[in-house]
Amino acid sequence: MIEIVNRQRKLPIAAARWETFGAKALRVLPVKNASATLVFVSDRTMAELNRRWRGQRGTTDVLSFPAAQDKFEKSEGLNLGDVVISAEQAARQAKQNKLSLNTEIAQLILHGLLHLCGYDHATDKGEMNRLELRLRHKLGI
Repeated sequence: MIEIVNRQRKLPIAAARWETFGAKALRVLPVKNASATLVFVSDRTMAELNRRWRGQRGTTDVLSFPAAQDKFEKSEGLNLGDVVISAEQAARQAKQNKLSLNTEIAQLILHGLLHLCGYDHATDKGEMNRLELRLRHKLGI
């Protein structure tokens, strides 16, 4: 199950679309009956979160906040946590990458969900990137 929370006003968010896509993305991850929340925020809010939780200045595209602090386990009914997306940053990146906004957001959702599952592209020697590319293909993004 995916819950959508829209806390920004700059861009329209098609909640039903992202709820459906998020549920589809959850089904390709190594967990059964998982849930997560997708939160769309402004650049300002994302910059605050980025500074507070990562010690980084400025906005970023996506942050993941796992519900559990322990290593991800392949259990049933797990609430994975929250994927927070800056709608404004997603729009800029879509334009820069010559993608539709929907494709950019779908990629960010998948990326964030993988982080919630414990993958970390900064430390896993390409494992997350390889899996993400395979799952993008599987999901048609």
